[in-house]
Amino acid sequence: MNSQTKKNILPLLLLFFVLILLNIAGNFYFKRFDLTQDKRYTLSESTIKLIENIQEPVFIDVFLDGNFPPEFKRLQNETRQILEEFRSHNSNLIFQFTNPLEDESQAQQYVEELIKLGFMPTNINSNKKGKKEVIQIFPWAIANQNEKSVRVPLLINNFGSSPSENINSSVQLLEFAFADAITKITTEKKKRIAVLKGNGELADKYQADYLLNLKEYYQLGEFNLDSLQDNPQKILENLNRFDAALIVKPTEAFSDSEKYILDQFVMNGGKSMWLIDKVVADIDSLQNENNATLAFPRELNLDDLFFKYGVRINYQLVQDLLSTPITAQSAQGDVPIDWLYSPIIKSNNNHTINKNINLIKLEFTNTIDTLKNGIKKTILLKSSPQSKVVGAPLQLNLYEFMEELDEQSYNKGNQNLGVLLEGKFNSGFKNRVKPFALSSNLDNGKENKMIIIADGDIVNYNYVNKKPLNGGIDQWTQQIYGNKEFLLNAMNYLLDDSGLINIRNKEVKLAFLDKEKVEKDYTFIQLLTVGLPILFLFLFATLFAYLRKRKYAR
Repeated sequence: MNSQTKKNILPLLLLFFVLILLNIAGNFYFKRFDLTQDKRYTLSESTIKLIENIQEPVFIDVFLDGNFPPEFKRLQNETRQILEEFRSHNSNLIFQFTNPLEDESQAQQYVEELIKLGFMPTNINSNKKGKKEVIQIFPWAIANQNEKSVRVPLLINNFGSSPSENINSSVQLLEFAFADAITKITTEKKKRIAVLKGNGELADKYQADYLLNLKEYYQLGEFNLDSLQDNPQKILENLNRFDAALIVKPTEAFSDSEKYILDQFVMNGGKSMWLIDKVVADIDSLQNENNATLAFPRELNLDDLFFKYGVRINYQLVQDLLSTPITAQSAQGDVPIDWLYSPIIKSNNNHTINKNINLIKLEFTNTIDTLKNGIKKTILLKSSPQSKVVGAPLQLNLYEFMEELDEQSYNKGNQNLGVLLEGKFNSGFKNRVKPFALSSNLDNGKENKMIIIADGDIVNYNYVNKKPLNGGIDQWTQQIYGNKEFLLNAMNYLLDDSGLINIRNKEVKLAFLDKEKVEKDYTFIQLLTVGLPILFLFLFATLFAYLRKRKYAR
C-alpha cells in the first residue's frame, strides 16, 4: 500500500470512528435542532413542562390522512412534525394517522359515526390540470387517556380568509390545540368559577354549551349573593373560595351590599367576567301584531362600580351593516330579514384572546367608553367601520331595515364592545360609607384581571330567535361563529397562570405557491421545472462525452 493510499484511508477511518461515537452518544443524550426561521418546531416552556408531566399513555388519533391538495398536505405534514416534537419529550404520547375514507366499503358508516361524535367534515375544492372535484376531509384529531377523550380541531376556517391564510392560522395553533387537549385530560386539580345567580341572569339552557365547555377546564358552582342575607361576611368568605366569577346578563339591579361583596372579591384578587346588557331589548318582543316594541334603559346599579374600574357602559344600541339576518315566519316558510342590531364582529387579532377567532355574533349590544385611571385597557371587540349608535329609549320594528338605508350615515364605527382590564383596581367604595362592616376591608386591590362585554347574549351562540341552531351553523350566513372560542380564551386568560394560553401568540409564516399564477403559466412552469434540468443534463452529458472522446482519441 503506497503512502498516497494510506493518506486517503486515514480520514475515512476517522470519519467512520466519529460517526460511531456520535451514535453511541445519541443513546444517552437527545437533542433536536430547529433550523426554521420562525422556530415553528420549538415548543414553549409551558408546553414542554405539560408534556413531561404526562404519567400515563396519551393516545392521539389524527384523521387528517390521505391525498390532499398541497396546502392541506402541508397541514398534514406540520401536524405530524409537531406531534413528533411532542413525543420526543415523552414516549407516553402515542399518535397515529388514519384516513376515514380509505376503505370504501366502510367509509360511509365511519363518516356517520364521526359526525355523531361531533367531528364535522370539511369540503375542499381540488383543481388538477383543469379537472375540478370536491374532496371531503376530517381536519380533526382525538386525544384519549383512560376514560377521558377530547376532540382536537386542526383547521381554522375564518370568514373572509383565503385557504392559504386559514392553513397558516391553523399551523400557528397546532401546538396550542394539542397542548390544550392534553391539559383537559390530564389536569386533576381545577380552579373554581362561581356562576352568579339571583339577579335574573340568563337562563341556563342558553349558556349551557359554554358552561359544559368550561367544565373541561374548571370546577363550576352556582353562587347566590343573597344566600345568607344576615351574614354578608360569610357570603364574601364563600365567594373568595372561588378563583373567578361569571356574571351573565343580569336583569335585576344589584343592591349596594351585593355590589360591595363583588367589589371586595375583586380587591382580593378574584377574576371576573361581566356579560352585561344595559338596554332592555329582545327579538321575542317583536312577535306581536305590530311587530314592534320599545327598547329602554335597564338599571343594574353597577355604573358607579364600573366607573371606578375604568369603563362606562352606555345606554345605547349598535346598528352595524356587517350583521346577520333574523328569521321571520311567512306563508312561504322562514325568510331572512335584515337586522342591523345583530352585528357580526371580525377580530382585530390584537390579543391572545381574540387571535385567529372567526366572526363573533352579538345581539342588541351596547357601547363601552374607557376612562383614564391607571388600569391597562385592551379592546377585544369592536363594531365594523360601517356602524353607528342609537340611544335608548327607542322604538324597534321588525321591518325597519327593509327599506332603502342611508349607508352614508353608518360612519360612526369601531365602537368599543368588549374590553380587558388589567392592573390594581381601586375599590368602588373607597372613601364611601360601606353597606356593612367587614373584618378586613380593602380600598386598594391586588394585581388582577377583568373582562367586560356589553352584550349578555354573546354566550347565547347556539340559539337564534330562541331556537337552537342545527349543528351550530347559521342558516343564512353559513357560519359557525367564534363566540365559544372567544369566551373560552377569555376565561383561560383570566385564570391561566402557567402561560399556556400565550402559545396562541406563536407566529408561523408558510410559503405557498400562487395557484392562479401556476394555472396561468402552467406550461411555462412545467418546462422551467422539468424541461430545463433535463436540457442541462443532456448538455452536460454531451459535453462530457465530447471531452472524454477527445482526450482518449489521441
